[in-house]
Amino acid sequence: MKALLKMREVQLALCTVALIILVGTRAPVFVTGSSLANLLTDSTLLIMLALTQMLVIVTRGVDLSVASSLALAGMMSALLASRFPELPLPLVMLAAVAIGLLLGLINGYLIGYLDLAPIVVTLGTMSVYRGLVFVLSGGAWVSSHQMPADFIAFPLARLFGVTHLVWIAALAVLAAWYVAKHSRFGRDLYAIGNEPFSARYVGIPIAGRLMWTYGLSGAMAGLCGYLWVARYAVAYTEIAYGFEFTVIAACVIGGISIAGGSGSVAGAVLGGLFLAVIGNALPVVKVSPFWQSALTGVVILTAVLINARGGRPIGRQILPLHLNKSNATGSAA
Repeated sequence: MKALLKMREVQLALCTVALIILVGTRAPVFVTGSSLANLLTDSTLLIMLALTQMLVIVTRGVDLSVASSLALAGMMSALLASRFPELPLPLVMLAAVAIGLLLGLINGYLIGYLDLAPIVVTLGTMSVYRGLVFVLSGGAWVSSHQMPADFIAFPLARLFGVTHLVWIAALAVLAAWYVAKHSRFGRDLYAIGNEPFSARYVGIPIAGRLMWTYGLSGAMAGLCGYLWVARYAVAYTEIAYGFEFTVIAACVIGGISIAGGSGSVAGAVLGGLFLAVIGNALPVVKVSPFWQSALTGVVILTAVLINARGGRPIGRQILPLHLNKSNATGSAA
């Protein structure tokens, strides 16, 4: 039992439950069935994005362009549906995923094959993709009356009493769990994050793995782009502005090491759920929304301190991946 309680994921789950109970004692409406169901639905997009961001961070990378990719794919899917309302909804969703995948593969190619720093690449593409949202839309909104009814209705439609958003998120969690725990691709990502030089020595195709990891992040952002636009029934240039930092925060809170090589699907899920609880609880207890950023920042700093105290020895991950490559080349010479 003691070993179980020492696990980061168990501690985070207990903190989340305690927070829900604490808020419920002050505002009982927060712990009603409908309120908790809405909380779960509200957390889905953040959890889905945190899952693929977790895979990226495990490789010692970061995808700052995820919210901009979401916005671009969401805007393009809304424009596509509004201009061609006869298109089947699965085709529109597939187009959103394909757009996100392409954007992610661009990031992955620049990082994996051209050996550029992830933070620099994704910071640049974040601005490019966000700018394309404005260019393609002309700065105009796509409102609900311009979108087909089935386009808007799908995310919150229910199957066996549960919204499609929750079902899709559950499938995403299962897929991420399989990739991280039971696939060679996932094992390679942890190897790259832990010891990139050794990973290259044993024949892991690092460039290809990185390209497709960022591709997965982009594809998830594309799917979430459609779901975001359809759920809120509006597409505009500021969609999910700044949301990439919330996604990264969910990963950090969930115990995913920013140094790479360590993290779990459960941590990403619980980190996203914890932030969703905070976001939903503040209005209920009548706390100013301006405090949300401050509270989130305090939680992130606390999580970083916990990660640092419980992390691996320093020395294993001092150098970034691209510097390790340079050192390997120099040693070979």
